[in-house]
Amino acid sequence: MLVRDVMSAPAIGVREETSIKDAIEQLDRNDIAAMPVLDEDGQLVGVVSEADLIGEMVVPDPRAHEVPVRLTKAPLGVRVADVMSTLPLTVTSDTDLARAADLMTSTAVKSLPVVDGGQVVGVVSRRDVIRLLARQDSRIEADVDELFRQAGLDWWVTVEDGIATVDGPAGDRERRLAETLVCTVPGAIGVRWVEVPVAD
Repeated sequence: MLVRDVMSAPAIGVREETSIKDAIEQLDRNDIAAMPVLDEDGQLVGVVSEADLIGEMVVPDPRAHEVPVRLTKAPLGVRVADVMSTLPLTVTSDTDLARAADLMTSTAVKSLPVVDGGQVVGVVSRRDVIRLLARQDSRIEADVDELFRQAGLDWWVTVEDGIATVDGPAGDRERRLAETLVCTVPGAIGVRWVEVPVAD
C-alpha cells in the first residue's frame, strides 16, 4: 500500500502570513489536525498544527488562580509564520504507507505533507490510516476477489479482521503473487493460507 492510496488530496494549506485565528478556523472547519504552510510560490516552508496554535491562543482564566491574572500584552504570535514548525517531515506519494505510519508513530507528528516534484500534492495523517484499517472485511474480500479475477486466478478468499485467507496458490511463487495482490488492497493487513491436508 502506498501513501497515494490513502492520502487526502488536494492538501488544505495556509500561507505564512495567514492569521492564527484564520488558521484555527480552517483546522476546525476541515476537521484536521495540521496543515502545510506554503510561501507565495507555493513551496512548503513548514507545518502548523493544533499544538502550535492553541499554545498561543488559550489564555489563563482568572477564576483558576488565587492571584488575579492580568493580560499585559497580546500573544506574541499573530501569524502562522510566528508559530509554525519549520523543516517538516515529508513523504512522497510513492512512499510505502508502512514507512509513513512508522514516521507518525515514532514521532509526535500526526500528519505528513506529501510532496512530489517540490509541490505539496496531499497530506497523509494518522486518521487516514485509521480510516483505511477500519474498512469492513466484506469490502476487503470483494476487492481481493476482484483482483484475483482480473489476474485470471481461480483462487478463493475470505477475510476476517483484515486478514485474508487464500485457498488456491500452489508453491512459493504463487503465494508471493497472492501476497503482493492482497497487500495492495486497502484495509488488508495480512495473508494466511488454507492448509492442504497431508495424505497418510
